[in-house]
Amino acid sequence: MSAPRRVVAAMSGGVDSAVAAARAHEAGHDVTGVHLALSRNPASYRSGARGCCTIEDANDARRAADVIGIPFYVWDLSERFHDDVVVDFMDEYAAGRTPNPCLRCNEKIKFAAVLERALALGYDAVATGHYAQLVTGADGLVEMHRAVDDGKDQSYVLGVLDQHQLAHSLFPLGDSPKSEVRAEAARRGLLVADKPDSHDICFVADGDNAGWLREKLGERAPNHGGAIVDADTGEELGRHEGTYGFTIGQRKGLRIGRPAPDGKPRFVLDIEPVSGTVTVGARERLAVRQLTGIKPRWCGTVPRVVEGTVQLRAHGAELPATVRVSGDEVAVELHEPAYGIAPGQAAVVYDGTRVVGSATIASTA
Repeated sequence: MSAPRRVVAAMSGGVDSAVAAARAHEAGHDVTGVHLALSRNPASYRSGARGCCTIEDANDARRAADVIGIPFYVWDLSERFHDDVVVDFMDEYAAGRTPNPCLRCNEKIKFAAVLERALALGYDAVATGHYAQLVTGADGLVEMHRAVDDGKDQSYVLGVLDQHQLAHSLFPLGDSPKSEVRAEAARRGLLVADKPDSHDICFVADGDNAGWLREKLGERAPNHGGAIVDADTGEELGRHEGTYGFTIGQRKGLRIGRPAPDGKPRFVLDIEPVSGTVTVGARERLAVRQLTGIKPRWCGTVPRVVEGTVQLRAHGAELPATVRVSGDEVAVELHEPAYGIAPGQAAVVYDGTRVVGSATIASTA
């Protein structure tokens, strides 16, 4: 842990953020717990206690702060969350892309809006329950590395953080496995010790992305139906209710009327929002060897060439790759094929365990 600082601990109401706040407090930091109210009507985002936007979560966070013995406040960031995360999610799907709202939330809310407010109030850093590690390199820059628990590592969704944000961040859980964190929570008397982890997208009820988008987009949807066609024959195989309900690489829920002649399953290969056409075909046609990324975010200095690895999904495997940077464009050459990669997803670049940065995938080949 670093020298004592005034720290805002972002407390979601889950076990990870509670233990992170407790560790920061125990390390001698002057810690204030903050729960982020991301919806003015929490029930409209998620029912139950599996997300991070419920009244139950706010109450759990408050009780944890009381046990730790730190001040606690609720910060209303609902408007900014809606504008920067929810609207972005809708717009991306409407355009036929596949966004990751967790990355956008980390970039725009937890490490932009929260840090901005914390610094303005005289705090020095924001602590969260993310599983990642921070170390100061020989050049004095703060490096972000993968967590020791491979199964919980969250460096992918933190790949949007820049050097300023990393220098004002604390990740107290990065050196611990999840089982140890739960056991510690129980020893500390935190009632969230056995609380299930949140899943899916926090603002989409029941994980039904297509149904949620149908309701929220309404007349703003680029289409309200179209054809599902075979990539090889051009034959119409079925109809759908909106391209926003699909993502590249999707296999389930296609509702195709008949099996392929070769008996193999079909996958979504292309989404065309203007015509409303969804093209499907064999998995082999999803193979991707090259990516073009835009809107890069670098954790330290801007690289020119990285011979390292790239992670393309939050829970995906690392793939060896050569990454070349030219201005705001990132060219990724994969050394082995990836499948089902969609525009809008993030490509996070690693040099060993160190996160170099990330870019939004614009195109694949």
